[in-house]
Amino acid sequence: MATNGKAAPGSHGDMSSVSVNGSSEDSSTSHSHPCGRAAAEDPSRSKLLNGGPAPRQRFAFSPEPTIEDIRRMQAEFTDERDWNQFHQPRNLLLAMVGEVGEVSELFQWRGEVAEGLPDWTEPEREQLAHELSDVMIYLVELAEKCRVDLPQAVLRKMALNRLKYPANKVHGSAKKYTEYQD
Repeated sequence: MATNGKAAPGSHGDMSSVSVNGSSEDSSTSHSHPCGRAAAEDPSRSKLLNGGPAPRQRFAFSPEPTIEDIRRMQAEFTDERDWNQFHQPRNLLLAMVGEVGEVSELFQWRGEVAEGLPDWTEPEREQLAHELSDVMIYLVELAEKCRVDLPQAVLRKMALNRLKYPANKVHGSAKKYTEYQD
């Protein structure tokens, strides 16, 4: 997105209101493994149970909008502006990479960032939500233009990841699947 406050053709300045879980719950993705799990811990639930810490609560996205809802909203958005001529796969990929760069800028120079971003201000969190939304919007539109059914592709990819990274072999390790001995 342009940081001068003006949206360039093909950008999604007014699509940043796509629903994002605006809660301040913690979220993270496992380090180098694809399809990492997000987790959250509610400090109000950190009371000891049976002498031990309370179990961590998993972070969860809101159920709506669905990926299909997002695809439909974006399709309407681009149709209303006659931007499909600019939204071909290569253009969408490059736009998405640019947005990933904007996410990276938010983390640049901070060192390691704690899960849940406890040291971030609310405006910084909101900026991150906007930039992550832009990445997702472009990803969904790119998948649409390439005719990739993302939910089904995720299911297939998760099945492959389970084969490449069997839990009993890789538990607690960040090695790539090619580094494991049979």
